[in-house]
Amino acid sequence: MIRFRIRPMNLRPYLSVAALVLCAPLAHAADNQLSKAEKAQGWELLFDGKTLNGWNVYRQKTPPNQGWEVKEGTLRTVPKVKGTNIVTERKFKDFEFSWEWRIQPAGNNGIKYFVTEDRPSAPGHEYQLIDDGAHSDGRMTKRQTGSFYDVLPPAADKPLKKPGEWNASRILVRGEHVEHWLNGKKILAYELGSPEVKAGLVASKFAKHADFGTKIVGPIMITHHTDECWFRNLKIRELK
Repeated sequence: MIRFRIRPMNLRPYLSVAALVLCAPLAHAADNQLSKAEKAQGWELLFDGKTLNGWNVYRQKTPPNQGWEVKEGTLRTVPKVKGTNIVTERKFKDFEFSWEWRIQPAGNNGIKYFVTEDRPSAPGHEYQLIDDGAHSDGRMTKRQTGSFYDVLPPAADKPLKKPGEWNASRILVRGEHVEHWLNGKKILAYELGSPEVKAGLVASKFAKHADFGTKIVGPIMITHHTDECWFRNLKIRELK
């Protein structure tokens, strides 16, 4: 009788491959595009990665020019140039706005909302974008990344990445409630008209503006502070 000896199969390589497949991240839309799920949820692009369609110079009806360029799928502020703040042509009331950004070492920039043309020295609330460690404003918690600039500070343990690395931010506005998010973490929440906001406004550079801190249906603004900053995947959805 011929006897066969069956050796046990080493399944480790196959298990490893299976584990990699199972752990692989889900596919996301390419930069400056919307996935099917995002479209179904009502998201829209504010930047197509190729043009500045849909944006104007603040308080003007002209397209952005000096100080801005579209480069390699990003919207970039040209450094050391006296640029202009730019705003969306559309206005928003209740919304969720998300974007990705990175900034040069010691750089400073910002995103503003509740923007009005009637108050150019203080056009709106600002989600600060800054190198906390190297810029002088970074020493003040109310002027750090993710703050309601000069009014309310962000969470002390916010997950800010190093200058030159991409961050993902989000602003949510629903009724009188506002949230600032950074890299998947909610770092600030406030209610318009609350005692906390009123106290922060009194102690801020905006104290002389009686109507600052109120909700305004307005565009989204990207500021230009002469430092180099890159933006991509600017997306918004209106909330009902």
